[in-house]
Amino acid sequence: MLFDELQAANIAAMKSRDQVARAILSVVLSKYKLAAIEIKASGKEPTDTDLIKIISKSLKELEEEKEGYKAANRLEEVKNIDIQMDILNKYLPKMMSEDEIRKVIDSLEDKSMPSVMKHFKMNYDGKVDMSLVSKIARGQ
Repeated sequence: MLFDELQAANIAAMKSRDQVARAILSVVLSKYKLAAIEIKASGKEPTDTDLIKIISKSLKELEEEKEGYKAANRLEEVKNIDIQMDILNKYLPKMMSEDEIRKVIDSLEDKSMPSVMKHFKMNYDGKVDMSLVSKIARGQ
């Protein structure tokens, strides 16, 4: 499970005293543990998809933080955030390309926007950028 990989990486970062890696891994693990409590309370089990969503959201937050540091000309912090983003990107699945998304949409019988979005949400959750799916579906 992806959670176990992240925990192992966090422990390795702790042992090697890598504060930059440990900081982001600890944040992601903490967010996942909180989300897992909510998911279990609703009667479901947390999955890798839930963790992938948390990692993706964390990457977006890091990108915003990076822009703030760039504006403040704090280049050391920008460098640290780049390292953290590289670490998290290792745990994300390969995202579908535009061509792959177009092929899936073309293969669908019902090409209405709600149908397309529902199909991708159910079958490719965490492996596709839903905003890209929406853009491609609108263009067809």
